[in-house]
Amino acid sequence: MPTETLEDARAALEHTGKRPAIFFDRDGVINTRILGGYVRHPRELEILPGVPKVLREIKRRGYLAIVITNQRGVGLGLMTEHDLHALHDELQTRIQVEAGVTFDDFLFATGVDSSDPRRKPSPAMLLEAAEKWNIDLTQSWMIGDSMSDIEAGHRAKTKTAYLITIHSEEIPRATKVLHSLEEILRFV
Repeated sequence: MPTETLEDARAALEHTGKRPAIFFDRDGVINTRILGGYVRHPRELEILPGVPKVLREIKRRGYLAIVITNQRGVGLGLMTEHDLHALHDELQTRIQVEAGVTFDDFLFATGVDSSDPRRKPSPAMLLEAAEKWNIDLTQSWMIGDSMSDIEAGHRAKTKTAYLITIHSEEIPRATKVLHSLEEILRFV
């Protein structure tokens, strides 16, 4: 049964002991995507409009906020894992200033191709987060701007929200299609 209201989410938590989560893809959903490249340095990080408001509100509603991201640039040697952590630290600092809250976790896959068992469209990172944070995946959402994000959500049994961007070519089958990130607040 889908969670319809904040009260339903609280009741589900009390009944199952599990929490709902919103899983966010990073590039294109939280920050501006560099087309044909990678966000490698904090100076290249540009948080998209609406992210602070959405994060603040979903946390108020009792959802965990977890970033699930493929970071192929590490696997290609364009940046190190240390650089990636520094980038995520900067993102957390800026979000804290703008929203007064932060993301609960960042999970990433650094493989360069589909042989990496964690890389989306594999649901591995979502399943890992579910175990780590005691998440009810059926009451959770995966928000992304690519086919692999939506497929990972489907495979993990979450609801899915496809965020249309200027780079969208094909709209995958998703629970909801969003024209702005703020629209997710109508459904959670």
